[in-house]
Amino acid sequence: MNKKIDDTIPDHLYRKGVGIVLINKNRQIFVGKRIDNKFNAWQMPQGGIDVGENEDIALFREVEEETGIIKSNIRILAKSNQYYYYNLPYRLQKKFWGGKYLGQKQRWYAANFIGNDCDINISTQDPEFSEWQWVDHKKTDEFTVEFKREMYQNIFDEFAQYLKK
Repeated sequence: MNKKIDDTIPDHLYRKGVGIVLINKNRQIFVGKRIDNKFNAWQMPQGGIDVGENEDIALFREVEEETGIIKSNIRILAKSNQYYYYNLPYRLQKKFWGGKYLGQKQRWYAANFIGNDCDINISTQDPEFSEWQWVDHKKTDEFTVEFKREMYQNIFDEFAQYLKK
């Protein structure tokens, strides 16, 4: 979503985070299959901002934690002009973050991956992905969770100039 789902909901009910549209030399984006979901749920790397972190630091930490990709293999192209919001389905709200949040408020980045596929390692200390792949951004609706699809489309619209082949 470009804005909060409901403007009457206080902003503190959304967990603040970051996400990345990581683009390879073929203009495909990185997605990982969530390890904690029995369904076919794929997503781009994303995560929360820890106390004392700014958005940039959180982004590089999250990418390395989830993919093993180090900062020197990432070239930032742009940072979103706004926060993007999504609400978790009600059945998941209590499962994540101790029920403290309704969803997430995220700053997104577009970046080039300047490494090689061998630099990707999802077998990290606390793995979040069981598989990964490079895909055309137009095909993400086929395998991403429904509650993130509109947000992803809005992010792709903002970063369209970097996704053109």
